Amino acid sequence: IGEDVKPFTPGKAKEIVMSLQQPAVFCNMVGDWPALHWNAKYLSAVLDGKTIQFRLGLKTVDLVPQFETSCSYVKATLEEFLAWSCGHPSCLSGPFSCYEYSKYWAYADYKYIARIFEDKPEIFQDIRWSDFGFPGRSGKESTLWIGSEGANTPCHLDSYGCNLVLQVQGRKRWHLFPPADTSFLYPTRIPYEESSIFSKVNIANPDLKRFPKFRNTTAHVVTLSPGQVLLVPRHWWHYVESIDPITVSINSWIELDADHEARVEEAITRMLVCAIKSAENPSDGDLWLNPTEVEATSHEINLQYLNKAVSAYFERQKASVPEQARPSS
Repeated sequence: IGEDVKPFTPGKAKEIVMSLQQPAVFCNMVGDWPALHWNAKYLSAVLDGKTIQFRLGLKTVDLVPQFETSCSYVKATLEEFLAWSCGHPSCLSGPFSCYEYSKYWAYADYKYIARIFEDKPEIFQDIRWSDFGFPGRSGKESTLWIGSEGANTPCHLDSYGCNLVLQVQGRKRWHLFPPADTSFLYPTRIPYEESSIFSKVNIANPDLKRFPKFRNTTAHVVTLSPGQVLLVPRHWWHYVESIDPITVSINSWIELDADHEARVEEAITRMLVCAIKSAENPSDGDLWLNPTEVEATSHEINLQYLNKAVSAYFERQKASVPEQARPSS
């Protein structure tokens, strides 16, 4: 095959993305994308002094995951971030001055490209998801991640869609677990984030006393290098860590039909979290349940109840409305 011939047509690539139930790495699909030049130095020049928020975490690995709620945050320019990561003396003052590079990592994660570059919309065209069969999808529907060595995202699954991730600079190690491993990963909605279900286990240093079932998981470990695109299928758990001094990646979430049901579950979870947060004193759980209620049931069982109730409701509607009077939707 010639250098410029991609291994898959957009149609074939889309078919793989929409149907594959295993993670996969696409090679030689983005060689002509201008976004491959988006290293941190280039982005620093484009952003020209604009500040972005960085999340800072400790490089020491604890038994509990380093959730975003336990991180520090600073606003800084990419120039300041690069100087700090090189150990430049200019960092003795400035936003990173309290954080020693040898002890901390920094991560500008989950940044909507449409928002960062709203004054430079022409840059969106540097990202061409049309090569994967999604015409019209560009940087506008993508997210940017810039990290230093050790930067990581706690293990979680995304409630919606599947995920395409382009690695631009440096390497990232992905630890992926199939949906079937969910119960072994001790899922939790605390901390709450819409569309993210976290694992209580720190994948980098699992506490097997507290989480013995974690031994039953099957990790698929992938080191993603620049120019490669990773497909993370629906509901695959992932823990991601930067293993080079500077990493840059770009991702886009692809909507799936199954997202409609997930939206109902997410809306209810949000409602519950807000109800609990605004409650008087949630620590005294026994006063919450009337004696006629025997016990609190798991989130999973409650959602099964809900799904059955919703299904039964729709079935009833169907039965009671004559065929011709039913709206097409």
